[in-house]
Amino acid sequence: MKIDASLSDDIGVTQAVAAKIEGDGYAGVWASETRHDPFLQCLQAAMATETVTIGTAIAIGFARTPMTLANIGYDLARYSRGRFVLGLGSQIKPHIERRFSMPWSHPAARMRELILATRAIWATWQEGAKLDFRGDFYTHTLMTPFFTPEPHEYGPPPIFLAGVGELMTEAAGEVADGFFVHPFTTNRYLDEVTIPALLRGRAKAGKDSLDGFVVNGPLFVTVGRTEEEMAAAVFGTKKRIAFYGSTPSYRAVLEAHGWGEAQDELNTLSKQGRWDEMADVITDEMLYEFSVVGTPAEVGPKLVEKVGKTYQRITLYSPYDADPSLWTELLAAAR
Repeated sequence: MKIDASLSDDIGVTQAVAAKIEGDGYAGVWASETRHDPFLQCLQAAMATETVTIGTAIAIGFARTPMTLANIGYDLARYSRGRFVLGLGSQIKPHIERRFSMPWSHPAARMRELILATRAIWATWQEGAKLDFRGDFYTHTLMTPFFTPEPHEYGPPPIFLAGVGELMTEAAGEVADGFFVHPFTTNRYLDEVTIPALLRGRAKAGKDSLDGFVVNGPLFVTVGRTEEEMAAAVFGTKKRIAFYGSTPSYRAVLEAHGWGEAQDELNTLSKQGRWDEMADVITDEMLYEFSVVGTPAEVGPKLVEKVGKTYQRITLYSPYDADPSLWTELLAAAR
């Protein structure tokens, strides 16, 4: 199991942070699409590193077209010398329609087609195939030499897809190279819902296992050495779990444990803007299902025990300020 790290959203220090992550012994560096463009951060990270995997976790697929994704992914594969991973997610309807002013419908089917269309464009550039993609959501039938990139030695990057629901997860198994398990998940949901859906998707692609497919994702870690550090970590993690739990489309994760009513309460509080109070809805039992909790020495082995047999890569997800030396200790303990 490889352990990765996330870039800060302070774009002024991207190169320095990426170099430090590589120097600290992490296997990969991920940029997320929140306040800034994640692809520009990936370019900066590629310039400052030599060996780590670099990728988006995630970039919002529906905010772009297959052609724009094909261009940026193909170029970043070359800039990074084959280290780039195009990680995509769908976001939710209000953000796609009201923040990005882009169409929303049938998200799993649309995402499946977006990935297939992107791959068709790459086949035209890398292999010389005629571009003739005609789908329900995307059509790409024109590619002239003036707009065709030269093939390069690294080829198109792998595509990872994020999901929670069964249909999106199944689409990932069918058309992607890897899957981002959402941090808002539990081992029960992973075993009962996520892995079976991935396998159904793989079967559609003519594959009978997850061999060669990367299960990856951020994983909540709640770490502290002192009571004060632990209290801050617990509050920060509970607050972020509550934020995700307020989203109706993630309700199934809570319902798998009989906690469906908590989603109603969280959703109501979120609409009232009572964000800090939402953390009180998350019980310690919930915390321990969603997160690995303890000192760095305790959390390292617990990570391996919790997901080591299922995940090929993990990213430590800590939605709170913490002493950086905690992660150094944790990384050493997980090896």
